[in-house]
Amino acid sequence: MAILVRRTGDWDLAEECAQEAIEQALATWPRTGVPTRPGAWLMTVARNRAVDRLRRSTRESTALKELADMDIEPSNDELSDLEGDERVRARANSVPDERLRLIFTCCHPALALEARVALTLRTLSGLTTHEIARAFLVSEATMAKRLVRAKHKITNAGIPYRVPEASALFERTSGVLAVLYLLFNEGYTASAGAEFVRTNLCEHAIELTRLLVELMPNEPEAKGLLALMYFQHARRRARADEFGNVVTLENQDRTHWQRDEIIEGDSWLNAALREGPLGSYQLQAAIAGEHVRADSPARTNWLAILALYDQLLELTGSPIVELNRAVAVAMCDGEVTALELVEAIDNSGRLTDYYLLPAVHADLLRRLGRRNDAANAYRNALALVGSEPERRFLEMRLAEVTQGD
Repeated sequence: MAILVRRTGDWDLAEECAQEAIEQALATWPRTGVPTRPGAWLMTVARNRAVDRLRRSTRESTALKELADMDIEPSNDELSDLEGDERVRARANSVPDERLRLIFTCCHPALALEARVALTLRTLSGLTTHEIARAFLVSEATMAKRLVRAKHKITNAGIPYRVPEASALFERTSGVLAVLYLLFNEGYTASAGAEFVRTNLCEHAIELTRLLVELMPNEPEAKGLLALMYFQHARRRARADEFGNVVTLENQDRTHWQRDEIIEGDSWLNAALREGPLGSYQLQAAIAGEHVRADSPARTNWLAILALYDQLLELTGSPIVELNRAVAVAMCDGEVTALELVEAIDNSGRLTDYYLLPAVHADLLRRLGRRNDAANAYRNALALVGSEPERRFLEMRLAEVTQGD
C-alpha cells in the first residue's frame, strides 16, 4: 500500500489495487499453494492492476512510468554478494522506509487533526470508513468526506511523500506521536457515547505505536508513549463494572490488571529512559508505572508521582498537567492545599470547557465535607461531560452530596 501510494500518487487507486491483489491471493493460493515470495507476488499483481487502471484513464503517464520501472524486490544480482540475515535485511529495507513515509504523510501538520487520525486508521490499520465513523460517533458520510478531503489536500497541496529532513524530524515526529496519543485516549476514555472504554481503538493505537518504534528505534519518546499505552491498557478490565459503570482507580480490583502488559510497559519505559533525553511521554509513562506497580492504593508512591508531575509541568506548562498534579498534591499534602491549586486553575480560565476541572473541584469539596459547594461543582461538570458512563458516575456523586437535602 505504501509503495503504491508513492508510485501512483493516488491513495484510492493504491488502496483498491492492494485489496484486489489480496482478493486474488485468497482465491488462488488455496489451489496453487503459497508462492515462494508472497510479498513479491502480491506487489506484482497490485502493480499490474494499477497499470491497467491508469492505461484506461486519461491521466498523465508519469505514474505509469513509475510503476513500469518499479522493482518488486532487490534483484538476485544485487543480493548475490550477501548471505543469510544480510539478504533478509536487504529485501526488507525498502519496506520500513515506505511505511515511515506513509505515517508522516498521514500525520502531516497541514491536515486537520481529526483528518490525520482518520487517515492513519484507514491507511495503516485497515479500518473501514464505517468502523472509523462508528469509533468517533459521526455518520459514515461525514467520515467519508473527511477522508476524501484529506486525500485531496495531500494531492492538491503537493504534500511531500517522504520522511522529513533531520532538521524538521523532531517537530514532525512529535505530531505523529500526538495523533497516536489522541487515538489511544479516545479508546481509553471515550469522549462521548455509551461506552467508557473502546478496547479496539486502544489496540490499534498500540499496534501503530509499535510500528513507529520499529521504524524509528532510536526515538525515546515513541518508546515512552508505547510504555504509557501498555500501563494504561493493562487496567482496562477493572476500569468499568459489569454494567459499564466507571470504577475509580482506588476502587479497582487490581487482580484484574494485566501483569504481562505491565511488564511489557516497564521494558519499553526502561529502554526509553536509557536513551533519553527525557520527554513528556516518558514522564507520563513513569507516572502510570508508579500506579500500576502498587498492589494496593495505600502503597502508591504519591511522593514519587508528585515529583514526576513537577518535572512534567516544568516541561509542558500544560494546565491539564497542573490539574493532575493537584490530585497528587491532595494525596501528599491534603485536600485544602490541592483545592487552592484547583481554584487558581479555574480562575485562570484556561480549562473553561474541560469537564474534569469541575469534577476534580467537586471531589475535593466532597472530601472536605463542603456538600453544597460540591453539588454545584458536580452540576458544572455534568453540563460539560459527553460520555454516558462518566455522566452516570457524576450523577451518583451528586446524589451522595445532596442526599437528605
